[in-house]
Amino acid sequence: MLKALQAGLERLDIKAKQPLCVAYLRYIELLAKWNVTYNLTAVKGTKAILERHILDSLSVHSFIEGGHCLDIGTGAGLPGMILVLAQPEKQWTLLDSNQKKIRFLRHITADLNIKNVELVHARIETFKPEKEFDTIICRAFAPLARMLEQTKHLLTAENQLLAMKGKQVETEIDELGKHEFLIKLSDLALSSNETSTKLVQIKRTA
Repeated sequence: MLKALQAGLERLDIKAKQPLCVAYLRYIELLAKWNVTYNLTAVKGTKAILERHILDSLSVHSFIEGGHCLDIGTGAGLPGMILVLAQPEKQWTLLDSNQKKIRFLRHITADLNIKNVELVHARIETFKPEKEFDTIICRAFAPLARMLEQTKHLLTAENQLLAMKGKQVETEIDELGKHEFLIKLSDLALSSNETSTKLVQIKRTA
């Protein structure tokens, strides 16, 4: 497992430092354990978690801008908690409306002694942060139209929204019709068993 993790990190141009690898392996262990009881993710088995969650989440690391970031609908911490560990210099907020998933993330935070994360149990529509986020990200959250409607109170001309998407994303973009956003579509570097293939970068025009 360690060699597969190290190889995956190298493919994504991330230094496979020992503390980072130890943290990811512990996360995988805990997610697999909690998943038996709480069904946090449909992905089963440590190898699948590594390929379809850890490496998939890390494929966006070079797109993160600024030092104040938000992951909406984080679930089991994907991609947020994975990026928290890779980017300790950034302050992250992970938001989810599911209490059992927030409980799991609290356990991860305590177990790994993570300092650069805040966990919020709330729905995105009612979430009112005191400070603007530089980057807002989501993975498997909602179709673009609904996602933009639910996050419009958080988007400004100064920050960005990143949506990790699959092959259907161009249809979702077409369905937006007339809108007030700048949208850029990028291919993501992939693990061998990819989940997300495209990254949608969204900024408000004014």
